[in-house]
This record gives sequence, C-alpha cells and structure tokens, in this order.
Amino acid sequence: MNVEELLRDSLRDLAAEQPPAGGGFADRVLAVRRRRRARRLASVAAATAAVVAVAVGVPLLESGKSDVRPSGVVRKDGITGHPDQSPPRELVAAGNAVLAAYYTVRNQPKTEHTAVEERTYRLLDPRTGRYEQDARWSIVAIAPGLRTAAVLERNLPAQRIGLLDLATGRVERWIPVAHGVGGLAFSYDGRRLVATTYDANPDLRTKVKVRNSKNQEVWDWTSGFGDSTRSGFYDLDVLSGEGAWTPVAFDRNTNSRQDFAFSRAGDLMYAQVIGGRDGMQQFYDRQGAKVAAPADERYLRSDVSARLSPNGRLAALGLTKEVSPGKSYSSVRDPRTGKEITKVRGAQLLAWADDRRLIAWERVTTLEEPYRARLVLVTLGSDKVVPLSGVRDDGYGRQEWEPVFAHR
Repeated sequence: MNVEELLRDSLRDLAAEQPPAGGGFADRVLAVRRRRRARRLASVAAATAAVVAVAVGVPLLESGKSDVRPSGVVRKDGITGHPDQSPPRELVAAGNAVLAAYYTVRNQPKTEHTAVEERTYRLLDPRTGRYEQDARWSIVAIAPGLRTAAVLERNLPAQRIGLLDLATGRVERWIPVAHGVGGLAFSYDGRRLVATTYDANPDLRTKVKVRNSKNQEVWDWTSGFGDSTRSGFYDLDVLSGEGAWTPVAFDRNTNSRQDFAFSRAGDLMYAQVIGGRDGMQQFYDRQGAKVAAPADERYLRSDVSARLSPNGRLAALGLTKEVSPGKSYSSVRDPRTGKEITKVRGAQLLAWADDRRLIAWERVTTLEEPYRARLVLVTLGSDKVVPLSGVRDDGYGRQEWEPVFAHR
C-alpha cells in the first residue's frame, strides 16, 4: 500500500468512525491559517490536496499557531486536563487515552553498597476521578477499560500475581506462580497478561564511583548492563489465570530490568535490546525463540510507547527536530514501509487518543535551558498543543513522576 492509499483509507476510516469534524478541520489538514471568513472548499479537493502534501513529504502543520497556555482545568472535546498540577491530582484524559496511574521512584538502601529502586504508585480512583497512593505494590499494569490492574507485591521476584479491582481497591483473585515475577503487561485487548520472570530482583542497584559533569569522583547507583537475571515469561489468560511458563535464553544485550510486552496482535512478545541504535527491540514466539518483527511493527521503537494508532495504519516514532523556544517534533510513519507521512508536535509520543491525536511529553524550555516538560495533547496536521499537566521538573535528585496510560 502506497502513502496515498494509506492516507485515503485512514481518512475514510476516520470519517466513518468519528463524529462529524468541527469547523476548520479542512484548514487544519491543509495547513492553512484560520481566518474568520466563508470557506467554500469542497471535501474532495481538501482530501486531494492533503494527499499531495503528504506524498511530497511536507508536514501537515498549521502555520502561525502558538501553544495553548495553561489556565486552570481543561474540559473540552473529550479532553480533561489540569495544566496547574504536576504531578496530577485529578483525572487526565483525552479521547480513548487515560492517565490510569503514575509512579515515582527512589532508591531504598539495603546495605552500605546496595539498594533497591522502588516505585510508589498513585492509581486513578474511578469513583472520585482522583489519583490515590497505593503503597502495597511494586509493579502495576492497567488493563484496557480501566477496571482491573495486575499487581505485584513489594518483594521481587513475586510468587503470585494479584488482579486488583480498581473501583474497590481489593484484590479479587491471586494467580500463584512457580517462577518469580518482576514485570507485567496486558495484551492490547486485555484478555492476556505477560508476566516477565527473573531469578533475582531486577531493580537491585549497586553503589559505584563515577565521575560527574565536573569530573569529580562521586558515588552513584548503577544496575549494571548485561547483568540481567531475566529467565522467561508467563503467557496467562486473565479470565481463568491459566497459562504456561516459557524460558528465554540469556541475552547479554539487556539491562537488569527488561520486561516483555505483547505485539499488537498478541501472538508474539517483544522486549528492548541494547545495541548500536536507540530503541531496538527483539520479538519472541510463545516457545521463547527469537523471531522477526511483525510486518506492521518492524519500524517501531521500544522506547516510544505510543506505537501503532488504534486503526493500525500509523506508527508513532521518535524525536526528529527541536527548535527554540520549546518546540519539538516527532515522526509519524507508515508502519509497513517506514516512510515518514508527517511530523507532529511532541518530544516523546506516549499514547494515541484516537487515530489523529496523541498524548506526548513536550518541553517548555528553550534549547539553552535545562529540559523541562509537560503532558500535552497534539494533533496530526496542527502545530497547536493543549497542555494536560503542569511542568515536570527533571532536576537532579528529584522524585519525578512517570505516567501509565491505558485505553478506555
């Protein structure tokens, strides 16, 4: 399928699946300045012009648009944001994407030279729309639909997996395991759960001497590249809790924690590997053997969590350009050919809200200043961003929060 066919089919699907577009949609696609005047563009002409713009590699971005500045609560067009809150205290969502949880991390010393990197989660309470701390869990994965979470208790590797009812905060069922588990991820449809197994705590850290930016020798915590104790994975049916454990051979191209996740179709697993290029990933079949990536995931990156659009026709890729003051652009590509279709605002694409909008981290500082970012909603064909959270300060030693998204 060529780029013209891809965009045409995507637009046709979008028209069928989405409610009628509001005034100005054609302008946004064609990158024309909005002006308050009568528009008599025929829809066929608009679609044709959009295809031509994509085919020649011109980013579909509105010109002359500035960011929407934070001012209280954002509630409009299926968007709920709190630009004055970092970390968020109340619901953040856009389209089908919901900030279901977030966590902070700190090193908890165990001996003079060892520590465990521990997470503290705050989960969305569906009754109140607020994020509430739940210190019981070391790892939390949220299922699509935001009703159930898979959880692991504090001591890793864990000997059982809990299925937590997010509405009541109670564990409805425990799944015992013979091999200790350290990581969890749901399939795209939420019916299966992959549990990564480890022979030792994957978050163990060792204190070593390193040199800082001033060339001073200081103590710091490190996990040690190539020291992973990952042993395999469970592929579990969520409803019954049944499934099999599959051993996976040691791979020195992994970090201490390198969890498995499902492919979009759910028939393969993948995990990040460390190599000459950032974001590399390796796929495995259910027998634990290395296999080639699926056709629509071969160009994806393991460090860009948005991955495929809901209809599977677009691939979210990495940062391609940054300009001052505080503007970043990431690539959106044809998942089967790897050819760039357009660029979209955002330094790191986190989740698809629908087939044309994404939630991303976007910087608020110039290129000359320390990096600081906020959650924003970005749209294909538009240079505008809608802030969803306050600014995250990535200062040294601070406990910054990491988002966990799930789709409705």
